Amino acid sequence: MSTLVKPIEPRRLYQQVADQIRALIASNAIAPGTRLPPERDLAQQLGVSRPSLREALIALEIDGSVEIRMGSGVYVCQPPERLLPTSTAALGESPSELMQARAVIEGAAVVLACARISADGLARLREILARMRSEMEQGGHPVEQDKQFHLTLAGFSGNSVLVRLVGELFDERHSPISSQLRERFDSTQTWRFALDEHEAILQALDAADPLAAQTAMRQHLKESTDRWISS
Repeated sequence: MSTLVKPIEPRRLYQQVADQIRALIASNAIAPGTRLPPERDLAQQLGVSRPSLREALIALEIDGSVEIRMGSGVYVCQPPERLLPTSTAALGESPSELMQARAVIEGAAVVLACARISADGLARLREILARMRSEMEQGGHPVEQDKQFHLTLAGFSGNSVLVRLVGELFDERHSPISSQLRERFDSTQTWRFALDEHEAILQALDAADPLAAQTAMRQHLKESTDRWISS
């Protein structure tokens, strides 16, 4: 009788980098409370990009292996009574890879939308941005309005598959690793930037300029990545 074997899930880059840091801590016997090398030095030592390193450090923070102190550095934690994991669990898609995928997909969707959107459609997007601005003025973080802007815009592409993909990728921001990053780097100021970038996309759509709309969308997602991951 054959036995069904569950396929091994491919390990994401941040998991591999996190495990390298675990090995570095173990091999050097770094004591709890000791600060790890600065990000730049650690990235060079491991041969990885700083965004990949940051994702790995966030993953290690989630499982209690390190503590990230903004403006101070990353410190090895005192092991709790339970043993710390020996390898890093999957905590969602890599945030940097996620944003790259969004740039590809939403960059294509906005070009299609530019050819199809009507005056009523533009008015719907303006209304969403007005609600986004209102939420910010009340001190909130307009995640839902942000999602509605991107989904509504994708809907004007006329392609239901693109709409589904845009929604699924957006919802990945609620994964453990993306949520942890968002808690650290979301602020009123970053949302103001995002609103300005959304308005630039809308202006390009209003001008029926597909190249400008695609450029504005990709620039928005790049800036979001820089604020969220690469800053």
